[in-house]
Amino acid sequence: MKNVLITGCSSGYGLETARHFHAQGWNVTATMRTPRDGVLPHSERLRIVPLDVTSSASIAAALAASGPIDALVNNAGIGLFGAFEVTPMTTVREVFETNTFGVMAMTQAVVPQMRARRSGVIVNVTSSATLAPMPLVAAYTASKAAVEGFTGSLAFELAEFDVRVKLVEPGYGPSTAFTKNSGSRLEGLIPEAYAPLAQRSFAALGQAQAMLTTEADVAEGVWRAANDATDQLRFPAGADAVALALAGR
Repeated sequence: MKNVLITGCSSGYGLETARHFHAQGWNVTATMRTPRDGVLPHSERLRIVPLDVTSSASIAAALAASGPIDALVNNAGIGLFGAFEVTPMTTVREVFETNTFGVMAMTQAVVPQMRARRSGVIVNVTSSATLAPMPLVAAYTASKAAVEGFTGSLAFELAEFDVRVKLVEPGYGPSTAFTKNSGSRLEGLIPEAYAPLAQRSFAALGQAQAMLTTEADVAEGVWRAANDATDQLRFPAGADAVALALAGR
């Protein structure tokens, strides 16, 4: 029976991905910065482990509690929406610490065991913001685009040891906690001069109801990526992400 460790499972894509892998018969380690009871089924094949991907000590403790890992899903992330002009660099660094360096740190911690076994897969969850330019998410997009470049190079690097590396690119999911997870970082990031652009951006998202991404879309995308034995790197997830990926070809 295979073992998967998934980061960022307290809500949204990570939570649904943990449920999906468990339903498919895998052993699941679902990690959360602050563990929550009652959101996942009680099962001998599922454990909830605290994890802060920005802390090396937390990463080491989570891996020690998880045992051998066949698949790592780097899903943990924080959102950011606002005008870059007024976004403090401390906020930008905070976003990169989780979205980019957290992915790298988790990957670096897991690679040795996969390389030694000559098997395993790493799935990095990014965003459809990397597929087409979108306004008012410059820093967030940069944090995810960095992961895309990292993943593409790493896929070649680890192929030498039969370890696969994949990307899942979710579209816009209004039912997730993207804005909530952004917390106080969003305060004051839409100054008056940018208000018309922000209003148009929100209106455009509101009109795209037929082309949205659900948690199930992403869970299925991660599942396909984790089990894919080909050289395919990118897996857009959600109708809008798929459309953007096709338009970019």
